[in-house]
Amino acid sequence: MDTTALIWIIVGIIVVLAIVAAAVYFGRKGKRKQEEHRRREEHRNAEQMRQDAEARELDTRQREADADRAKAEAEQAEVEAERRRREADQRQADASGLREQTNDQYRQADRIDPEVDHRRDQQR
Repeated sequence: MDTTALIWIIVGIIVVLAIVAAAVYFGRKGKRKQEEHRRREEHRNAEQMRQDAEARELDTRQREADADRAKAEAEQAEVEAERRRREADQRQADASGLREQTNDQYRQADRIDPEVDHRRDQQR
């Protein structure tokens, strides 16, 4: 082999190595760009998720407050119902007492009335 052929082989090997090195360099550069793009996209998605969560947080807090208010109103209604039940029981007791007094008064009036037939009461 003469020197010229050997020089061309060495030049060819250097050119091939330069092409491989350039391909590796630009391939890695492209991957880095893709990775950076993916990271930015994921960051944007995460930020959007945080904003959505913040909006839902306000809605959640509002619903919790509404639920607490409804529960308090229900408890107030239960207290009011119990108060009314007790008032009704007291009125019933008062009415029963008044009914008993009225019946006693009728019996007493019948006892002292000379025109009432008392034999009916004695037969019982």
